[in-house]
Amino acid sequence: MQTLKVLSLLLSYPEAEMLMALDEMATVVEQENLLLDDHKASVLALIDAYRGTDLLDVQEAYVALFDRGRFLSLHIFEHVHGESRDRGQAMVNLLQMYESHGFEMSTHELPDYIPLFLEFLSQQKQAEAVQLLHDAMPVLSLLGARLAERGSEFRVIFDALAGFAGEPEALEEIRQQAATEGEDETLVNMDEIWEEEA
Repeated sequence: MQTLKVLSLLLSYPEAEMLMALDEMATVVEQENLLLDDHKASVLALIDAYRGTDLLDVQEAYVALFDRGRFLSLHIFEHVHGESRDRGQAMVNLLQMYESHGFEMSTHELPDYIPLFLEFLSQQKQAEAVQLLHDAMPVLSLLGARLAERGSEFRVIFDALAGFAGEPEALEEIRQQAATEGEDETLVNMDEIWEEEA
């Protein structure tokens, strides 16, 4: 399921290697045919949007979107456990699942980093990948809804994942939350947040 690997790359911090592999990524999405037709077209359009772009510009835009607050954090357990102790145990459990499947992390990212999770799923049997992805869909759908509220083209990745694994039961409530929660004030309140967590 190399399409999941492509989605992983699209959701990762942009590197020159990715921009050089756009044709290959598009070919995988087209030929593997893992996604629903409209989602496939949207993902291909996202790939095309990178053509002719400046690497520094897309890196800057990526950081501004994903790395300047918690609302769009690409770490699953950030949205489930925050900074509680439960997050540490959830990390351990996920890491053990990776190891039991022979998946070796080649990055310094935490195991709940969504692009890493998608890379892991791309190496599993489809039925297991669908189940594991569906378990994470409440968080992924919230991220997709928040991206949609911001008019971000990255939302198509999460739409595609929902089409592949199935939408969560509480989708309407998730969309309502994204539509009414206001701005991410993490940066504004950073000092207070650090003091509370300390």
